[in-house]
Amino acid sequence: MNNRIFKISLTAALAGFLFGFDTVVISGANLPIKELWDTSPLFHGVFIMSMALWGTVLGSLFGGIPCDKLGRKKTLIWIGILYFISALGSSVAQDPYLFSFFRFIGGVGVGASSVAAPIYISEISTPENRGKLGAMYQFNIVFGIFIAFISNYLLKGFDGANDWRWMLGIEGIPALAYTAMVFYIPNSPRWLITKKQDEKRALKALEFITNAEVAKLRLQEIKDALGKTFSKEKLFSGKYKKQLLLAFFIAFFNQLSGINFVLYYAPEILERAGLASKESLFSSISIGIVNLVFTLIGIRLIDRLGRKQLMKIGSLGYIISLAMVGWCFYADANSTLLLTFILVFIASHAIGQGAVIWVFISEIFPNNVRASGQSWGTGTHWVFAAVITLVTPVFLDADKGIFRENPWPIFLFFALMMVLQLLWVIFKMPETKGVSLEELGRKLSSNKSKPS
Repeated sequence: MNNRIFKISLTAALAGFLFGFDTVVISGANLPIKELWDTSPLFHGVFIMSMALWGTVLGSLFGGIPCDKLGRKKTLIWIGILYFISALGSSVAQDPYLFSFFRFIGGVGVGASSVAAPIYISEISTPENRGKLGAMYQFNIVFGIFIAFISNYLLKGFDGANDWRWMLGIEGIPALAYTAMVFYIPNSPRWLITKKQDEKRALKALEFITNAEVAKLRLQEIKDALGKTFSKEKLFSGKYKKQLLLAFFIAFFNQLSGINFVLYYAPEILERAGLASKESLFSSISIGIVNLVFTLIGIRLIDRLGRKQLMKIGSLGYIISLAMVGWCFYADANSTLLLTFILVFIASHAIGQGAVIWVFISEIFPNNVRASGQSWGTGTHWVFAAVITLVTPVFLDADKGIFRENPWPIFLFFALMMVLQLLWVIFKMPETKGVSLEELGRKLSSNKSKPS
């Protein structure tokens, strides 16, 4: 693999580290904030736990606009700034409303990140390594999750009642570092051609990441593909119905697996299983480790086995693990056994949906509508993530939740949804490995053959 492409992709993918850290760090602040501001289950779900996700919805739905207007690179710079503002503001907030505002700002950064970073990486990579490089974004997400769990654990007891403020505020350090690093990556050559019609700068960008001969060939391929499409054609013109449905369903099933439900509420779920507060935070670290290890396995396999095969493996793992977690709660099984099946669930996600989703959505749309298509897919993902996170306290709250006595029906519901995902993968999901972005755009936009 070209070393320069790897370094550039890794820099862009570090947006995923801030994504993972920002979205999961709230798990350590969840219960302390609930006690501090004495929030009701519904208020806590709307203003404390899910407000960042509604910002994420906004950032993902409209993230394609700055990606097209400002470019992928400048958008990534602004994303780093938003993360920094959110970390600093939420850590010093004195009331739940101001806190939710700054969490919302961070959510906008997360949402825009899930649009800009995967697009950028897919547009500078090659068909042979696009899966690995694109999946680095997911690796950085889970690495951020892992570090957030460790950070929360280490800061527990650091400053008494203010522990949660340190947990949230420390994110400002990597946010500033990331913002500085993005200044040194090139603009996307496909954006320069498609949106700026600047062949000279596009060729320079291509030459920066590969040799002059290959750069000229890729430039011509991109120009040829653009010439066969209508550059002003809209995403919802009807031509891209297949891609829209594919992006919608992979994002829909991603959240109906219950992954954010488990990650956001991990300490509370584990406490319900019988672990003490400090033990539940420590056990959350094991979730981060498993997520990290199996994401690495998924990255290694995504360009070998392909996206579809990983989704099949992940779906089967989801079904088994979710059903068993539900049974553990129903039968009041040993907390260690329950944690084991939660870890199997995390591993199934990491090797399947986790490794595949951002790569798949970023590669199925053609160059001229890729940013808006990415916004559609990520927007779907985050709308369902926000809804699930918002309503979770209504079902899970230990005092007033619908399933306060035993949350097993929640996990059974997620298991049934994963049966549907497996059927969708088998019968509807195409394989996209090893095919150029231009060729994928052409094949999926027609009603003829599927990529193989």
